[in-house]
Amino acid sequence: MLRSLWSSASGMIAQQTHLDVVSHNLANVNTTGYKKRRADFQDLLYQVNRQPGTPVEPNSTIPTGVQVGLGTRVMGTPSFMTEGYLEVTDNPLDWTIAGQHGFFQVTLQDGTIGYTRAGSWQVDGDGQIVNEDGLLLEPAMIIPEDAIEISLSNTGVLSVRLAGQTETQEIGQLELARFINPAGLLAEGNNIFIQTDASGDPILAQPGQDGMSEVRQGILEMSNVQVVEEMVDMIVAQRAYEANSKGVQTADELLRIANGLKR
Repeated sequence: MLRSLWSSASGMIAQQTHLDVVSHNLANVNTTGYKKRRADFQDLLYQVNRQPGTPVEPNSTIPTGVQVGLGTRVMGTPSFMTEGYLEVTDNPLDWTIAGQHGFFQVTLQDGTIGYTRAGSWQVDGDGQIVNEDGLLLEPAMIIPEDAIEISLSNTGVLSVRLAGQTETQEIGQLELARFINPAGLLAEGNNIFIQTDASGDPILAQPGQDGMSEVRQGILEMSNVQVVEEMVDMIVAQRAYEANSKGVQTADELLRIANGLKR
């Protein structure tokens, strides 16, 4: 069987995955805190018919050899943790991390900690600050019932002004987490990342301290997807898929010619 048939098929499969990644990025172009992904490729095994460097004379060797590759595959889909574009909302519970160093923490349903860049918070019936799925902000903070104003400093100090009072009072200190390899986090869905061995342990600090970015109130971080870049990647994936399909057709034509030798 012709190697080119399977090499081209592997290219078509890889480009299908490439298009899946691009489509996912485009689908999340308006998702709060979404981080774009990219498909990385790797060539497969090689059949070495003539080893380069093989001695042919006492003082000479084969310079290049003959090596035929067997196609490609997708090796990884790393995420890009660059800061997304910012949208001013003036909502006191919309917070953004002003820089790419840090994640908000939420307590997941199983009691473990998840990490997110989505800073759209709400207050539940008990006054607790939760995300849109009802997951508690970590460390937990409770807004008093008679609070009429909520303010968050750039260093994460949360304060409220109660009814009938003119001065604000502090009710909590926000804490962020960062990782030595944030691209190694596992995307759980629902804007949540999970720690893995590849990401390393979380490094906790207050905003603006120990390399952590500051926070801003009344602003949301949207996705870092650039539509134009994704459209170009989509065109490249489409053309590469088309080129590989031509390879399959050509290999099939060669097999048809070989089969036609005997009549």
